[in-house]
Amino acid sequence: MSLHVTDIPRPDLPVNSDPLRERITAAWLRDETEHVSELLASVRLSPHDSSVVERTAAGLVERVRTRAERQGVIEAFMREYDLSSEEGVLLMCVAEALLRIPDQATADKLIRDKLGGADWDAHLGKSDSLLVNASSWGLLLTGRMVGLAGETRGNAIGALRRLIGRAGEPVIRLAVRQAMRIMGHQFVLGRTIEEALAHSRKPDNTAYRHSFDMLGEGAFTSADATRYLHAYRKAILAIGGSGPFKDIYAAPSISVKLSALHPRYEHGNRARVCAELTPHVLELAQLAKAQGIGFTIDAEESERLELSLDVIVGAFEDASLAGWNGYGLAVQAYQKRAPFVLDYLIDVARRNGRRMPVRLVKGAYWDSEIKRAQCDGLDGYPVLTRKPNTDVSYLACAKKMLAATDAFYPMFATHNAHTLVAIHHIAQQIHGAWTPMERAAPYEYQKLHGMGDDLYREVIGKDQLDVPCRVYAPVGSHEDLLPYLVRRLLENGANSSFVNRITDENVSARSLVADPAVTVAGFVCKSHPNIPLPRALYGNERINSMGVNFANDQDMRELAARISAAAGPWNAMPLVPGSSNSGTQITTTNPADRRQHVGHWLTSDGATVERALANAVAAQPAWDAVPAAGRAKILEHAADLLEARNAEFISMCMREAGKTIGDGVAEVREAVDFLRYYAQQARVMLAEPQQLHGPTGESNALHLHGRGVFACISPWNFPLAILIGQVAAALVTGNTVIAKPAEQANLIGYAAVKLLHEAGVPEVVLQFLPGDGASVGAALTRDPRLAGVAFTGSTETARAINRALAARDGAIATLIAETGGQNALIADSSALPEQLVKDAMTSAFGSAGQRCSAARVLFVQEDIADKV
Repeated sequence: MSLHVTDIPRPDLPVNSDPLRERITAAWLRDETEHVSELLASVRLSPHDSSVVERTAAGLVERVRTRAERQGVIEAFMREYDLSSEEGVLLMCVAEALLRIPDQATADKLIRDKLGGADWDAHLGKSDSLLVNASSWGLLLTGRMVGLAGETRGNAIGALRRLIGRAGEPVIRLAVRQAMRIMGHQFVLGRTIEEALAHSRKPDNTAYRHSFDMLGEGAFTSADATRYLHAYRKAILAIGGSGPFKDIYAAPSISVKLSALHPRYEHGNRARVCAELTPHVLELAQLAKAQGIGFTIDAEESERLELSLDVIVGAFEDASLAGWNGYGLAVQAYQKRAPFVLDYLIDVARRNGRRMPVRLVKGAYWDSEIKRAQCDGLDGYPVLTRKPNTDVSYLACAKKMLAATDAFYPMFATHNAHTLVAIHHIAQQIHGAWTPMERAAPYEYQKLHGMGDDLYREVIGKDQLDVPCRVYAPVGSHEDLLPYLVRRLLENGANSSFVNRITDENVSARSLVADPAVTVAGFVCKSHPNIPLPRALYGNERINSMGVNFANDQDMRELAARISAAAGPWNAMPLVPGSSNSGTQITTTNPADRRQHVGHWLTSDGATVERALANAVAAQPAWDAVPAAGRAKILEHAADLLEARNAEFISMCMREAGKTIGDGVAEVREAVDFLRYYAQQARVMLAEPQQLHGPTGESNALHLHGRGVFACISPWNFPLAILIGQVAAALVTGNTVIAKPAEQANLIGYAAVKLLHEAGVPEVVLQFLPGDGASVGAALTRDPRLAGVAFTGSTETARAINRALAARDGAIATLIAETGGQNALIADSSALPEQLVKDAMTSAFGSAGQRCSAARVLFVQEDIADKV
């Protein structure tokens, strides 16, 4: 029976015939050097223009620094407690967890644990901000810690520890909580949309436009999505009710997260998301149009980009929005696809005869994007790896946007003085100078609420650059603030952050505003030298296993076609040289659909088991004599073969073991990792004898050799990865192996053993015995010729194997057993509920709940149990 593409559980993958969309897909992981070189060609200023921009930007920095004594609390706080210091990291941990802890006991323990050992004294008196000094630490203890600045370092630390040691006293706990709330107030404009609107009308805020962001992370359930949808409706009506407004660009706007409006907002549910989410987005856009306000959809993780474009454009092109120029989105310049996304959006806007507001941001998920690509074993990164590369990309995108103001209303979100001035310079080159009497600026700037205030005071005034600025203003409770707060801390608390460095007198203004194009042009290597490509993550040690980009349509279409072409049926039989097996043929069906016949396998009879043992005993000495490097090379060749044929093994995992395509990919990758890891370990541990200490004149060396014959008994839930892991470890250490997989996975086991034979393992060194545990397994484990067993399965079976090995009349055998259990996941109130739920779901139900390490019991602190 052939496996068609439509049979594969996978994302809905319509072939997109739009060449501009295809360019977005193709640019996902493109070579960074090639990409940045193309961008450089478009943003290099003449020496004169570059000098003008740098001089103007340096002047901006100097004027900001003159305001240092009046700098914002957050800028001062970030500068003093940046994330290059232990204290900065601890503060982030406390800020991220403390406000959601409802009980005093856990809060006290967290404070004592996180704050008790750090060198807070080193920060006393170092900041120009009274609040920052008062916060160092006992944060805001009515100035009690400030007085310690003149004491000796040891006494101050001792006093602090004594204070924190009495953390049960309400004053400590309340002070720390209050400090976190003060930090939160700097980032959040109001707890409700009504409160935020009232604050936006205060004198300090009226010089700015506002875009209101209703805080909250992604929806986990349909009820969550409905609640967020209602909150957005309410906010749009409230914002619209604060009008009337001069025009759509002067009007306030609302920022919307698609992940808050659908519980399964992921590429794998593309058809469902487009059908269910697009109408909700359209409804909100229609409401915003009716209220005369702007509507911007925020950018999220890279794997959601193309899915977001399907939804955004699907709603944008609806006829009910004709003539409205308030519907826009955010684009992340740190993604390699950003310029191609802009090309596509320009075409969409022009085809629809409308102008699209586009917020250009540098990007807020860089660390997770890098780590996810590494974990997934991708060929490259979706984001740029150097900060100056991101700055160059931002300018290249800005130039493209300013050249297409018939299609875009450009909105530039930045706190970087050079970027800000360079954009102003480019805009004047394209559009000429402007004054309020003649015409408005052809674009606007945007900044985060609570940050960059001093910088933008030098921008928005009539005697300054005279460009409007919109404040991105979060709205929500302190609890909703936490994930947003951590992102702001990570972005702006790093010691390389512009926000952090702009008031640092140790950094010259000219070096701070250096032209990034000049900087990048001077790089010998355009990508970051300390961030290897995902495949090279382990350096010279080994190659990372090759993954699949599940959010890339091209990759998924190719994989689906290869899986279909590699479909069975398959057959398996004992692989024992010299045997004439007379076993019984068994039919295998797909456990996910028993109507599908996947193949057949032949059981091993008693004579075949005996022959396998005899072959293995005879072959072991010669195999053990093969140098470890030679055995390791065979394993690495097998890893290469397995990667080259990954589609065949993914197909088998899906059809014989009932796995999803994602679990099938993970299974093959784990098997590849086992092969390469054990090969590398063998080269280290077995290549040369280990010299031991001994009496003078005596030489002692430890030589490691194989023990003999190993039976590798692998389970049905990870039929490829665990079988390969057991077999590879035993083979590379000089043992001969008899592989007996679970009866439910003999087709996969047979194919894996054949692949190892092809890679160079002699057939008598690795043999394959399909059959049930009562006959084949029991015959192996009671035989005295067996040196050891590697087993993964039930605890009951492991005990039976242990008893069988112990009852033999022979040498003591090795038993390596991995069994299941009642694995508990324990969460106190400091856990972020959204992350806890996600992790519990993955642990308990990933791999269809069949991991031996799967969470079976979830213990949750009573205070947060209802919410979780």
